[in-house]
Amino acid sequence: MSNIRITKQFSFETGHALYGYDGKCKNVHGHSYKLSVTVIGKPIVNRNDVKFGMVIDFSDLKKIVKEEIVDQFDHATVFNETTPHVELANELKSRGHHVILVDYQPTSENMVIDFAQRIKNRLPDSIKLFSLKLQETDSSFAEWFASDNL
Repeated sequence: MSNIRITKQFSFETGHALYGYDGKCKNVHGHSYKLSVTVIGKPIVNRNDVKFGMVIDFSDLKKIVKEEIVDQFDHATVFNETTPHVELANELKSRGHHVILVDYQPTSENMVIDFAQRIKNRLPDSIKLFSLKLQETDSSFAEWFASDNL
């Protein structure tokens, strides 16, 4: 049986700031992120399985990504917890804002690494994460490929 890749796309809004950066992105700002999640596996061959012919049910993949990424990051502001931005984060939290503190600079590159680990931890053993594409603007994106990270 052939390996097949399937992809599901997601959208969410997230704010961030890049502490120490020498450009405009040092300021708090947001993006309308688009995340493409591609997994690889063999379609189910058991004719008695309700998911016969599927690598993974799109709704199962959606549940994983929604719980691990979209529900957590949508309309949140992400700051690096090891920078003075933690003071701003605490102020925003005290005013009821949804803030996520991470142990990395919240660039698209680092976010896609984080997202890959979150998704891989939830996939069934028979399914592997093949790639992620995190698009922060129409012309700018970061990609993660399993083959680059063996």
